[in-house]
Amino acid sequence: MFEDSLVESAGKLRTNSKYTTLVSFVAQCTFIFILVLIPLIYTEALPTKTLLTSLVAPPPPPPPPPPPAQIVHVEKVQSDIVEGQLRQPTKIPNKIKQVVEDEPPAPAVSGAVGGVPGGVPGGQAGGVLGGVLSAANMNAPKVAPTKVRISQIQLGSPISAPHPLYPPIARQARVSGSVILAATISKSGTIENLKVVSGHPMLINSAVEAVKQWRYKPYVLNGEPVEVETQITVNFNMTGG
Repeated sequence: MFEDSLVESAGKLRTNSKYTTLVSFVAQCTFIFILVLIPLIYTEALPTKTLLTSLVAPPPPPPPPPPPAQIVHVEKVQSDIVEGQLRQPTKIPNKIKQVVEDEPPAPAVSGAVGGVPGGVPGGQAGGVLGGVLSAANMNAPKVAPTKVRISQIQLGSPISAPHPLYPPIARQARVSGSVILAATISKSGTIENLKVVSGHPMLINSAVEAVKQWRYKPYVLNGEPVEVETQITVNFNMTGG
């Protein structure tokens, strides 16, 4: 054994097996292959955070800045009208334009007022159709209205008007005033369709009972008696009742 450790004994040592080198090479290759194959089989042992970080895409570049706003020059038109009123001009224009109005054309043929253009002078106003309509309007019979509306003053005083009785309860309460009634006077002068417009409740019944007995002179229009719609006012006062 001591002899094997000496340098001088080099070349004299001999191995017992000639396959030692081949076995050693195969063993080393097998060991390297196993080291490479283990990470492929057990992938959970790989550094996932490092892989994910390396696979993240970089952020997109920022958008370009907006273009500068264009300044639009607005030409201000100076007007001589301020708040609806014409003001004095600040300068005299170099050239003043004259406005000449066109004269209206003279009528070719003078005819009747309201006549048809191009008609015969001195003819009928409105032409043949106008003459026919005028004649029809003149010969049409006038229809008198069956009912008119006039005021109490135009109607005049009634020919029979009993005074209303002053209600005792209203007299004790010292209630006075006017009662306004809407009525229709028939062709014979009697009161019809009597309705209350306004008045104190204590005085209305007495006024209605009295006006029902009033009689008027028939109102004549175009020679024919007609019905009249009007308002009648009944006054109550403490002195005259």
